Parts: sequence; C-alpha cells; structure tokens
Amino acid sequence: MTTDNANQSRKRTIAAALLYAEGAVVLALAAWLLVLAFTHADREILPLLGVLLFAIAGGMGLIACGRGFARGKNFGRAPAVLANLIALGVAYYQIDGQFYVGAVPIILLAVPTLYFALTIIPD
Repeated sequence: MTTDNANQSRKRTIAAALLYAEGAVVLALAAWLLVLAFTHADREILPLLGVLLFAIAGGMGLIACGRGFARGKNFGRAPAVLANLIALGVAYYQIDGQFYVGAVPIILLAVPTLYFALTIIPD
C-alpha cells in the first residue's frame, strides 16, 4: 500500500513540475507579446490586450493547477487536462502547417502532463 502512495505522490510531483513549466512558458510568451507591443509600429491595441490578458490568465491558471497537484488536491485536474488537450490541438495545426519547431515542444510537454494528470487516483 505504501508503494502505491509513493507512486501517486511521485506522479503528483511530476504533474506539478510539468504544469509549472507550462505556466512559465505561457507567461514568457505573454512577456514577449508585451515587448512586441512596444517595438512594432503596426499594432491593434484591443486585440493585443485581449491576447495578452488571456496569456497571463492561462499561465497563472496552469501554475495554480500545478500548486493544486503539489498540495495533493484534485481541483487542478480538469483545467490541466483541458489546457493540454487544447495544446495538442494547437500542435496538430502547427504540424499541418509544417511548423515543427513549435509543435514538438508543445507535444513533449502536453502528452506527459496529460498522462500524469489522468493517472493520479483521487483520494
């Protein structure tokens, strides 16, 4: 029984680390968008603000899901699964557009995160 608890704890730790990494990547993309907003002359403010706020909310949401997994809670499971299924859809269209440099890292983060988030047995 303790082996199973140790295995579940390890899965939670890995899922939390992957969600932290995903959240950091999304927040880094938001920061990059902010830099682009100030460095490019042709910009639409309202769409840019929408994308920027969505990226910040998404990154913070992924980090919150990771904190939930790290604390042994299950409230982050559904948003983590949904976010990573969306990420796989994005990767599919990037592969379809032959943008493999963008698709491969998304797949490498989304697939293991989905696996660990789905295989953790709720208490």
